[in-house]
Formats: sequence, C-alpha cells, structure tokens
Amino acid sequence: MRDKYTLGLNFLHSDTSACIFKDNELIAAAEEERFTRVKHTSNFPLNSINFCIEQAKISLSDITTVSINSNPYQSLYRKIFYVLKNPRSIILTLNSLNNLKKKTSLKKLIQSIDPNNKFNGNIKYIDHHESHIASSLFFSKFNECVNLSLDGFGDFSSSAWGLYKNDEFKIDQRIFFPHSLGIFYQAITQFLGFKKYGDEYKVMGLASYGNPIFKNKISELVKITNNGFKLNLKYFVHHKSNIINKQENGQIFYNNLYSKKLLDLLGKERLATDEIKQIHKDIARSAQEVYEDIFISLLNKLYSKYKINNLTLSGGCIMNSVANGKILEKTEFKNIYISPNPGDAGGSIGSAASLIKKNNKEILNKNTYSFLGNEYTDDNIETILKENSLSEKFHIQKITYEKIIEETANSLQKSLIVGWFQGKMEWGPRALGNRSILADPRNPDIKNILNIKIKRRESFRPFAPSILVDFVNEWFEINSEVPYMSEVYPVRSDKRSILPAITHVDGTGRLQTVKKSENKKYYDLISKFNELTSVPVLLNTSFNENEPIVRTPQEALNCFLRTNMDVLVLGNWIIKRS
Repeated sequence: MRDKYTLGLNFLHSDTSACIFKDNELIAAAEEERFTRVKHTSNFPLNSINFCIEQAKISLSDITTVSINSNPYQSLYRKIFYVLKNPRSIILTLNSLNNLKKKTSLKKLIQSIDPNNKFNGNIKYIDHHESHIASSLFFSKFNECVNLSLDGFGDFSSSAWGLYKNDEFKIDQRIFFPHSLGIFYQAITQFLGFKKYGDEYKVMGLASYGNPIFKNKISELVKITNNGFKLNLKYFVHHKSNIINKQENGQIFYNNLYSKKLLDLLGKERLATDEIKQIHKDIARSAQEVYEDIFISLLNKLYSKYKINNLTLSGGCIMNSVANGKILEKTEFKNIYISPNPGDAGGSIGSAASLIKKNNKEILNKNTYSFLGNEYTDDNIETILKENSLSEKFHIQKITYEKIIEETANSLQKSLIVGWFQGKMEWGPRALGNRSILADPRNPDIKNILNIKIKRRESFRPFAPSILVDFVNEWFEINSEVPYMSEVYPVRSDKRSILPAITHVDGTGRLQTVKKSENKKYYDLISKFNELTSVPVLLNTSFNENEPIVRTPQEALNCFLRTNMDVLVLGNWIIKRS
C-alpha cells in the first residue's frame, strides 16, 4: 500500500512554517525564519517545505494532502453580520477577502515549488484554533483533557476551548473578534515602546521590576465575563482600522492597536528610544497581573465546567510563561501540557495532526517532538571549518564524545561562554540544548557578560536554567516536567544565592527539565557539570545575536566569530580562541 504524506503549513500568519507526516508519523518540521534569517517572517514557507520534502526523501508529486492552519470559511456568517453591523470595518473585510483569495490559490503556490513534479494532492483547510489545540493535544499522552487555545486572532476568533474524551475532541465555545487577550497584551507592549511583532516577552521580563500600582486603571481595558472576557473597545482601534503593515521581506509591522484614550488613562506613551523608567516597569507589572487574573479566571471556569485534571494549552498567549507557572497554584488542574511551539508556527503540525486524527489514525508520539530540524554530521562540519580557513587565533580539534562532554563542562566551570551546536534543530522559539549558548549559572556576573559579549539585549531580561529532571524539586518549587521552557517557577530560597545568573529579580526561573531519553548529549553535559560543581543546572540561552536562532554550522560559526564567545562546540568539533 502506498505511503500517505501530509504536508502541514502555517501560512498568512507570522512565523510561517511547514511540517511533514509519513502516514501518522511526524518526520520533520521547521520555521521559515531559520532559512530566510528574517524574524517572524510571514512569507510563503518555501524553504521549510523543501526541507521537509528532502527529509521525507520524496518529491512534490508524492504528497497526498496539504493542510493549512486556517479555514477561510470558518465563522463566515458571523463575519458578514459583523460587517453589516459595523460598516466602518469595511477595510478589515477587504483585507480578509484578500487573504481568502491567497488561501484558495494555494495550489498554485505549492506547484511553484517544483514545476517539474505535478502536485496531485488535496488541500484541506483546518480551523486556526483547532490546529493550535491539536498541536498540543495529540502529543500530550492524556487520555482525557481540557484544551484551551488563547491567541491574538485566527479565523475571526481569539480563543477556543473544549474537551477531549473517549478519543473524541470538539470545540465547545469561542471568544470572537474583536475581543482578544493577545490584542490587550500587544497594545500594552506597544505603549511601552516595544513596537516589533513578538516583543511581548520583554514586557513579561520587565514586569518583575515593577509594582502593580496601575492595575485598577489597566483593568478598564479588559473585563472578566461569565463567558471569559471582553475588551473595552474605546481603548483600541484594531476593530475599525487597518493595523498591519507588511514589509517586502515578509516581516509584519503593526500600527498602534490602542486609541488616544489609553494615553488619557496612563499618560505619555514611551518611545523606543526613551529610557525605561519605574513608571514603565509599574505599567508592565500591572498589565501582567491583569492578564494573569483573566487567564486564571478562565481556567477556573473551565475546570468547574469539565472537572478534569489534565489541561493542554496552545496559541500565542501561551508564550506567557510567567502566567503558565501560576496554573498549578491557582487552579485545580494537576497536569499541564504545552507543545514546544504553541504559537502560529506550531499550527502547521496541528493542522496536519488534526486531519490525520480525523482519518482514524493515532498520531505516533515522539520523544523528540522538540527536535525536528536540520542535522549535520561531523564530516559536514569539517568541510565547513576547512572552507572558512580559520586563522591561528583559534585552536580547532575533533575529539571523542566523552572528551567533548568533559572539555565543555570544564570550560563552563571556568565561566567561559560556550556555543553548543548539536543534533537536530529545535522546533519552536526556545533553544533546548541543540542550538544553545551555555554558561555557568553560579556566576553573578554572567548575565552582564552575556549581554555585553554576545546577546546585546536589554539588561532586564532574564536567562533560563536547564536542569536534570531528577533534581528539579530540590532546586525549584515544582515537582513536574517542564521540557520546553514554557513555565516559570520560583527557585527554592536556599538555592537562589547558588544560581544568581538564572534567578530573576523576583526569585523565579523559566526552567527546562532535561531527560536522558530526549536529549542524551545535553543530559550528559549537565551531569558532568554537576559532577564538577554539585549544581545540576546550566544557563541556557538561544544561539543567536539579534537574529533567528542559528540553523547551520556556518551560521553558528559566524555568530561565534562576530561576538566574544569563548568556545564553540559543533558536534564533536571544539573551537577555542587561542
């Protein structure tokens, strides 16, 4: 019987991506930004598709089905009714129709990948939030669970939830346009001077330095309701004017989402070039607490409705790892699963998984769900090193696996900064030990060293800890797996002085638990560092410098050369500055 190949896409949203399944097994996935080097690109994921086809060892003509994480006909009558009721939003309708045209002409785009191989497959449009939910649900190992997607917008809704039970999933309820927690948080992010798409994590980091003195005022922007929440629309403009500016390189820039009423409420907006003052930290803290209150309120409503202990989360808002870390404490849910890529990019896998599941196939669960990208052999790396003709300033050596672990752990113990490039590239926005920059979490100066030498980013942003899973409860106030850096928890009070480099100002860390079965080489490295220092933790930050995470050995080498990183480990090759 002929194998069936499903190509999943995220398209016409930021963070375009592709994945491929062989029957019900996930083979590969990648985000387009890693190839184009344009952060959050919305361009058609041509490079990601070609990568997936190559990994599956097939041609375009072998693809049975293409799934896309958007359904242009979803909530169509609701859209029409909204426009009739709100004639000022006609420009939004025209933009929506333009996207509809692009979605329905997808077959031509797919065929353009390889004109010599005819694409004979079907195209299936899967609801945006169904795709989000499926990207977590079908990899969670839960037999029954509550599922929540919380986003900006997709297919005219910002949120959706439902139950998975008896091998059946359905969406029970949605929150529709124009109400959105994602829009609320993005508007505050813009108000605080962080104008780039995806800058919300900066507000999350800044919030820990503030006091919630503006909480009552910011609560005016969004209110808890019986069905979830709703925005006070007088503070927003997204429902009546075009907010998107798409640049030629595919990066989307947003006009301000907030109205002048927000300035009346909070005062002067911060410009990107302005100094960050205490008032900005206080606004960030206040907004974070308002977000958390609504998020936790919604989750408590869902628990009361379904009375099931397991929860999966997805959607762009689920990148708010601080809020995620409050769930076990403030709700009755006992177990949480969040995919390594909960945002729009992850919807490519979700759309394909949902479709495959509807065809009565179980998704094969992967231990390596977070590692689906490019991989390079030591021979590949040797070729690249020779091509670069590195000068005498560097000591280059290929050594054994055991020696790589030992040498790298010794370098880290000496507080050297190490670029660590191993195995398959991560799926999702977090570096999880394959495309990482590593450092000693015990050194109180490491944050400043990293920011000066390499990352060149705002000083208020924290760095994350990777910890051996067996030790997590000894070092953090949590006793469960957090494999994808999706939740923030307090560092135990007696450990904070030992881990100053990864302990945020509020005493927390956005941790990653590391299991040997999921990433043996990274596990072995942390274990060796633990042998040397009695600390089973490493500081782990993404391998990049104001760019997408590196994909290839050449990109890793380029980053090493233009920064002051001390050591670069590419597979079993080690490069040191002489």
